[in-house]
Amino acid sequence: MGDERPVYTLDEALSALRFGKYQALVLAYAGLGWVSEAMEIMILSFVGPAVKSKWKLTSSEESLLTTVVFAGMLLGAYSWGIISDNYGRRKSFLGIAMVTSVAGLLSSFSPNYVSLVIFRCFVGVGLGGVPVFLAYFLEFVPVSHRGRWMVALSAFWTAGTIFEASLAWVVMTRLNWRWLLAFSSVPSFALLLFYGLAPESPRYLCAKARTADAHRILEKMAFVNQTKLPPGILVSDKAIKENEESNLLRDTHMLSMTRKITDKLKSGFSSFFMLFSRKLIRTTLLLWVLFFANVFSYYGAVLLTSKLSSGDNKCGSKVLHADKSKDNSLYVDVFIASLAELPGLILSAIIVDKIGRKLSMVLMFVSACIFLLPLVFHQSAVVTTVLLFGVRMCVTGTITVATIYAPEVI
Repeated sequence: MGDERPVYTLDEALSALRFGKYQALVLAYAGLGWVSEAMEIMILSFVGPAVKSKWKLTSSEESLLTTVVFAGMLLGAYSWGIISDNYGRRKSFLGIAMVTSVAGLLSSFSPNYVSLVIFRCFVGVGLGGVPVFLAYFLEFVPVSHRGRWMVALSAFWTAGTIFEASLAWVVMTRLNWRWLLAFSSVPSFALLLFYGLAPESPRYLCAKARTADAHRILEKMAFVNQTKLPPGILVSDKAIKENEESNLLRDTHMLSMTRKITDKLKSGFSSFFMLFSRKLIRTTLLLWVLFFANVFSYYGAVLLTSKLSSGDNKCGSKVLHADKSKDNSLYVDVFIASLAELPGLILSAIIVDKIGRKLSMVLMFVSACIFLLPLVFHQSAVVTTVLLFGVRMCVTGTITVATIYAPEVI
């Protein structure tokens, strides 16, 4: 008890180290994850119509190709969260990248419709890990800078959508949908290639009472950023509790091994059920509604662009064949709509701190509705593209603000 050495927390260390080159490298890796995920999502706009034309699918069968991806995301979102919290961010990255890259590549070799559905479902499971990349990056960023750098990370998603639209424009008019699926899996393989360079999250290490490992990462961060850590030692409240538990279980080694496994499983489910506690249930339900509206609007705008651009905007009309290179309207419209995410990010970055999170989301949701309502009626090609541009811009802004808002109210 006579040790008078000063102590500091992880947040104090990150504030002292500031945002520098080290965090920029972490941003690049997390951003690559978002690029790969965005490309696999955007590919839905192109593969469905092409496969429907090639294999003479019904509209229901075409829709199932999209549905299974989102069903897989529902399963993957919670699964990767448990793995990330219990086994580390890096191990979850390894699993996410392996599932997404392998399933994405195998999709390009699908011999029939059923196999394509199965592979795309597994791709969806991998896509459910998108939030892990977000949490990972923000755990390296000082609290005071997280809103700003959240917008910066979102720019990688936008880059992925624009790149996929460009890639589809080139590949689909010259080759076919199988090549597009194969090329779109390359960024996921790049995640595997650079996996060894990605450090573990110091916040995860502190949560697991591995302060020595966390301190080594913070020292590397200080060296790369050319800054200094605060004087003293890094502390973790979790370490004290776990040391006490390990002393109690010292004489029952086999039992402790079993208990560690069950504790990890319990902690994953307990953290989920904690969201429904009396204190958090109202906030949980409101956030679910908020993100349901955001995701429904965003992916609805993405898929609506391909539907309207392909000419499938009237009952009984036929989708234009995707292999007719003379008709590039689908790729042009999707590319323009994807570009709309850039002003959406800029708009959200400008207004989020000036008028607040809630008012920003209300303003952009209302604006999205104004752009969307005229599309209920038949519009010219130019007007349709302009309206879709506006919808995509506003919805992108609401998702960005919602992602900043959610951690602040939990």
